Amino acid sequence: MIKFSFKKETSSLLGAIYRPIAEVSFQNKQTGIFMPVAMIVDTGADYTLLPKFLSSTLGISLAKDCRKLQTAGVGGNQTVFFCKKKITVKLGNWQRKIPFGFLDTDFIPPLLGRHQFLETFKTIFNKHKIIFDLP
Repeated sequence: MIKFSFKKETSSLLGAIYRPIAEVSFQNKQTGIFMPVAMIVDTGADYTLLPKFLSSTLGISLAKDCRKLQTAGVGGNQTVFFCKKKITVKLGNWQRKIPFGFLDTDFIPPLLGRHQFLETFKTIFNKHKIIFDLP
């Protein structure tokens, strides 16, 4: 079982809000080194999305390693660079190979999505904590 506390932030609309943030490590394609990324746990995201600037940090070429597509969500239509190959990620001691993409902007937080990741855990939101456990 792995637990994370929500992060308290300030919203101009809502005042103090708490966001479910988890630290997930992504494996660099070229070096094999894992890099931690603080991510919003987003049960509404079909798959994991990262800001564009992380592509170079993870050794991924948007032109060679990804296919460009359009997606629609709450924020409207966006360009996504969806990676052709899955990436290895770690949550605590657990490892998964997951599908993921990069949004064509640096101004979104990393979003931890459901497909082949959140749906593989028992995920509980309770009293400003998020708990991951194997089912």
